[in-house]
Amino acid sequence: MNLRTLRYLVALAEEQHFGRAAQACCVSQPTLSAQIRKLEDELGSELIERGPGRFLLTDLGSEVVERARSIVREADQIKELAQRSHDPMAGRLSMGFIHTLGPYLMPHIMPGLHAQFPEIRWHLSEYQTHELLERCVKGTLDVGIMALPHGEEQEGLLRAEPLFREPFVAALPPGHGLAKRKTVTTDDLSPEALLLLQDGHCLRDQALSVCGLAQPHNQEFTATSLETLRQMVAAGLGVTLLPQLAVHGAPATVQAEALMIKPFKKPVPYREIGAVWRHSSAKSHAIEQVCDTISKIMKALI
Repeated sequence: MNLRTLRYLVALAEEQHFGRAAQACCVSQPTLSAQIRKLEDELGSELIERGPGRFLLTDLGSEVVERARSIVREADQIKELAQRSHDPMAGRLSMGFIHTLGPYLMPHIMPGLHAQFPEIRWHLSEYQTHELLERCVKGTLDVGIMALPHGEEQEGLLRAEPLFREPFVAALPPGHGLAKRKTVTTDDLSPEALLLLQDGHCLRDQALSVCGLAQPHNQEFTATSLETLRQMVAAGLGVTLLPQLAVHGAPATVQAEALMIKPFKKPVPYREIGAVWRHSSAKSHAIEQVCDTISKIMKALI
């Protein structure tokens, strides 16, 4: 049994596909398959239940994967400790974003991060909140950028650091009755016309909370992304709340004139954007420096 084979097994469990796992490990698929077979022979038990075009982890396989994750994570942290002793701000840093933030935030922060930390090799990805938290806990992500709070289920495992507050704005279809107002309130938005993202997106719960709703009134139309939500508003299907960066951030598929964007009266509703990472991370110093830079960039922008 060796560390490389354990990495192959963890990658297979993460990717749920032999080809993608092999690609992630930078080896051929036959090599990965053969090494996992060799591990099974060494243990004298099957770890994977194989079938045509599919596979499942056996009960033993699932337990071995969890132990292997811990071993791989600890081995990586040993390497990171050694590397950080030479240069704390060098090496690979994997950073994940929630879907409603990543494409709008990255254009603002990445140029500054590249300039501030030229020796860091960035690995960026997007996940829904629950998966981002899970990957941070398991160590497949170094740091997650998301809306806080992040949930009590990870209490004690992850450290949370607020970065900046992102205001919400109201998005209305052209010709809406509120179009002539300079500002609006959440009470102005009809609950029956409020459009939301599908379950699983934290922005859905935040919008409901801002509007003082326990459950959505309009469940006929839900969106899979912010861009779909913008399209639905532009089509006259209802109104919605958008984070400010989603209006002024990355290029959108909906032209600005197709939506009426209205700021809210004070107190302006907002979401708290923060970073989460493991208390035990060997990269904590680097992550703290990155968080400080992001916070400065965004507080100057918003």
